[in-house]
Amino acid sequence: MRDAKGFTLIELLVVVAIVGILASIAIPQFARYRGNAFCARVMSDAKHAFTAMEAYYAEHLTYGSLDDTNFTSSEHVTVQVTSTNPLVIAATDDSGQCPLGSTYTLSQDSGLGTWSN
Repeated sequence: MRDAKGFTLIELLVVVAIVGILASIAIPQFARYRGNAFCARVMSDAKHAFTAMEAYYAEHLTYGSLDDTNFTSSEHVTVQVTSTNPLVIAATDDSGQCPLGSTYTLSQDSGLGTWSN
């Protein structure tokens, strides 16, 4: 019986404990990365809408009416033009998974975006 090959119960329990510890470390990191990805998607959609409005202005010398501004955005992201003088774009994360806030506002005045709830 001493020549039997295989793992003992103690060895298997140690491996399961190590895998559990590694999983408890990795899962919160994964959730944080996922939240940051949602934030990046919202910011990207807002910047693309801002660029599209500026391109329209360069061609027509007007931003057009707010009723005509329909943007294709990512899933769970809503993009709206809230003002044309100065140009202000607001992108909202409808999933609620972005840790920075729910709405990203990009303003022509400052050129910087801000997060708010």
